[in-house]
Amino acid sequence: MMSAKPTGGGMGATILVVDDTPESLHFLTTTLEHAGITVLIAVDGLAAIELLEHITPDLVLMDAVMPGLDGFKTTRRIKADGRFRHLPVIFMTGLTETEHVVRGLEAGAVDYVHKPIVVDELLARVSVHLANARISQGSQLALDTAGRPSFAIEDDGMTSWLTPLAAATIERLFPGWTPREVRLPEALAAAIGRLAGPDVPAGAQTSVQVGDSVVECTFLRSTSAKERLFRLTEKREGDAERILAERYGLTSREAEVLVWISRGKQNREISEILQISPRTVNKHLEQVFEKMGVENRASATAIAVATLTQ
Repeated sequence: MMSAKPTGGGMGATILVVDDTPESLHFLTTTLEHAGITVLIAVDGLAAIELLEHITPDLVLMDAVMPGLDGFKTTRRIKADGRFRHLPVIFMTGLTETEHVVRGLEAGAVDYVHKPIVVDELLARVSVHLANARISQGSQLALDTAGRPSFAIEDDGMTSWLTPLAAATIERLFPGWTPREVRLPEALAAAIGRLAGPDVPAGAQTSVQVGDSVVECTFLRSTSAKERLFRLTEKREGDAERILAERYGLTSREAEVLVWISRGKQNREISEILQISPRTVNKHLEQVFEKMGVENRASATAIAVATLTQ
């Protein structure tokens, strides 16, 4: 294995070329570097898999026919790792029969080019798939930036993608699970399974208790790619009180009172829950209204619900 440095602007991407033929490697390296692409080289399937343990390229150009682990088997091995489910793989093949093309796509490739390779066709296909991959990755990172760790599940229950924050949260809450897995942890998968079916409305939720946390999954929508999108939320005891206290400068007790009125509880019920007198509840509410700049209970409730929902 070796790597080459980019020679110019171009696409600014990193591509792994997997091919056992020196002539093909030289041709592809020269062509891609001229387009401003960093080239990584693996001379067989096992070398490619080993390299992926150290660096994730933006795209893979995979020779279909190689001794030992051929391109079809190598791609299946790569795609069996959850980290690389959406790593674009383009097959390079001299095989023209339809069955070989189908076999490559079934292995997980997104496209193919025939050998001998036509430079303009190769660069056009590479450009399209790099752009698609970046759009997908950018959308997922945007969800994390907005504080909405999310993931997608395919019809067969396998994860299609997870945002980095979602993967990190699941890995932390479910010891032993790693982003390499193509399925969610059993308990989480079972909860998600309750939201399967064509009649499940957007916004439907399910949850699972994990230690002192409640992991809540919200169904967002289905996509044209037959994926179901979910948002992941981790909730711990006291989170709501802490958020309201920090946002509006409330004391701990005032925040507790506000949480309970946001849940529709009346003063007498709150006094029993918090084991304080109804009169004390009223006094806390007066302070809450003043600090939040509102006049009544309904306004405070609406603002608290909106804050916690966000």
